[in-house]
Amino acid sequence: MAKIERIIPAKESVYLDGPKPRVNEFFFALDIFLGFIKGFRTLHFVGPCITVFGSARFKEGDRYYEAAREFGKRIAELGFTTMTGGGPGIMEAANRGAFENEGISVGCNIKLTFEQQPNPYMQKWITFDYFFIRKTLLLKYSYAFIIMPGGFGTMDEFFEAITLVQTRTITNFPIVLFGKDFYQPLMNTIDEMVLKGTISETDKKLILLTDDINEAMQYIEAYIAKNFKVKPRKKLWWLLEKR
Repeated sequence: MAKIERIIPAKESVYLDGPKPRVNEFFFALDIFLGFIKGFRTLHFVGPCITVFGSARFKEGDRYYEAAREFGKRIAELGFTTMTGGGPGIMEAANRGAFENEGISVGCNIKLTFEQQPNPYMQKWITFDYFFIRKTLLLKYSYAFIIMPGGFGTMDEFFEAITLVQTRTITNFPIVLFGKDFYQPLMNTIDEMVLKGTISETDKKLILLTDDINEAMQYIEAYIAKNFKVKPRKKLWWLLEKR
């Protein structure tokens, strides 16, 4: 029987090969550092964001695609920047809703062998080599998170956000799970966590599960009205930041 070999992307091999010579580890750390710096420089002046997470696989006309598009529109009307993972599907829809309604639309894209190409509805985006850098920046600039239906990546982003809020590592930002039918089994699992004592009842209250865009936006707006403070950011010529 012929041996089937898996082709491993160059960046992934960094994790799979185990310890490397120290000089390689130094350049790996430097690569990560430069990725963060590039992200900071790209996104520092995009303004306060609301991040929309969701699957790359929903197409135009699907109800979740159209809901995400409406969320982008509503975020633009609120005066906030719509941030996504920069790819197709839900990400495209949210960016598109903002873009088509004169809002600011940005993305943190990721290099993948499939599915992930930057969508055309962004004024500014950056493409990362590493998921953990991308995920950090998707959280760093946002005051609320809308979790549309998605797969493993979306679940990773959701649980990252909820863990950071639960542990008070970041502020108690609003987290919306949109799609009751889709997310009810997950909420049942969360109820089981409460029952078994692995999380507390108050942790469940960190999530709003809804099918109503108005309810979701009112939930977010109530937090912003109470907590949001504008922090002007001055561009510095000596950092080559364009005015």
